[in-house]
Amino acid sequence: MTNCRVTVSGIAAAALLGCAALGTASPAVASETRAVLELFTSQGCDSCPPADKLLSELAKDPAIIALTVAVDYWDYLGWKDTLALAGHGNRQRAYARVRGDRDVFTPQVIVSGSAQALGSDKAQVERAIAQSRRLPTTLSMPLSLTVNDRKLLVNAPEGKSGAERAEVWLCPITKAAPVEITRGENKGRSITYHNVVRRWIKLGEWNGTAASWTVPLSDFQTDAIDQVAVVVQSGTAAAPGAMLAAAMIPLR
Repeated sequence: MTNCRVTVSGIAAAALLGCAALGTASPAVASETRAVLELFTSQGCDSCPPADKLLSELAKDPAIIALTVAVDYWDYLGWKDTLALAGHGNRQRAYARVRGDRDVFTPQVIVSGSAQALGSDKAQVERAIAQSRRLPTTLSMPLSLTVNDRKLLVNAPEGKSGAERAEVWLCPITKAAPVEITRGENKGRSITYHNVVRRWIKLGEWNGTAASWTVPLSDFQTDAIDQVAVVVQSGTAAAPGAMLAAAMIPLR
């Protein structure tokens, strides 16, 4: 399968909700992020492993937040993706609707909410990063995360114009998830997926004024969750726009 694609129909980006348990503590970090990469990938797509490998390499760059966003729409090919969330397909299709095209495929990378690229093509990903940074609002503000006393504290500063509007999303993440695939197009492969997004939890909205949110780790951390990312993204879940800020912090 080459660049696995699906056609947009009946687009409805649903908010992804979820809670879990457990937690630990980590120091504060402030984002100095050049790009947020969302790799829409599937264990059932034979063109995805090179993209999964590239994402693992890009994730080593401290200026990049590289996320695996696993989709389930190729499950019918013979293997049920063990990391996929149904809402991830909704999110990918919502991006296509905002762009005004029907370009939904795996492996597809969405860069900072505003540009796209073939996930296995490093040069194309770098061009998409450069394209996304032409927007003056892209990752234009710092975002700080602190873990203390088994709580995550998120601090967003005041905006530059006072007219910004965005949603604040928390993503519990598994840093490395090895999977043995026994059926489907990738039968016999052993693939480790990196920075796997396991849930989307809306913390609230940011309206250009300084704001903070405090979340108990017990609300989202399980044994599988060892780090967390937070993004401040313009638009809505149904019509996501450019990311204004992002940060990620380890929990162990």
